[in-house]
Amino acid sequence: MGSLRERCARVFKVCDEDNKGYLNREDLEVAVVMLFGYKPSEVEVDSIMSSVRPENSGMLFEKFLNLMSAKKSAQLYSDETREIFTAFDTQDKGFLTFEDFKKTFNSVLPKLSERIIIEAFRLFLMRECKVKEEVSSFQMRG
Repeated sequence: MGSLRERCARVFKVCDEDNKGYLNREDLEVAVVMLFGYKPSEVEVDSIMSSVRPENSGMLFEKFLNLMSAKKSAQLYSDETREIFTAFDTQDKGFLTFEDFKKTFNSVLPKLSERIIIEAFRLFLMRECKVKEEVSSFQMRG
C-alpha cells in the first residue's frame, strides 16, 4: 500500500494526465475520489483550490500532499471519535447521557471517582457545544 506520500504521488501522476505538473479542479476531484473514496462537494473543491496561488495554473504536488495529509489526519480523528462514541453509546441512541459515561468508565476503571467522571462528561459537553458552534458558523459562511 505504501506511505501516504507514495500514494499521493501515484494519484497525482495519474490525475495529471497531460503532465502539466499541477492538478486543476477536475483533476483534484478525481484525486480525492481515488484517495478517500468519495466525490468532494463543489464547496470543498472551492475551499481546497482557494489555497492555490494565482500565478499557478493549478495545485502543485507539495501543496496537494500537504492538503491531503491534513485531510487524512482529520479523517483518522473522525473515525477514532466515531469508534469511541460507539463504545459509550451501547444502546445505539445516537447521543450520550451521563449514565452512559458513568457505566462505561465504571466498567473500565471501577475505582474512578464520580467527580472525575462528572468532569469528563462536562468537558465532553463543552467540546460538543464548541463543535456545533463551529459547524453553525461554517454553514452560515458557506
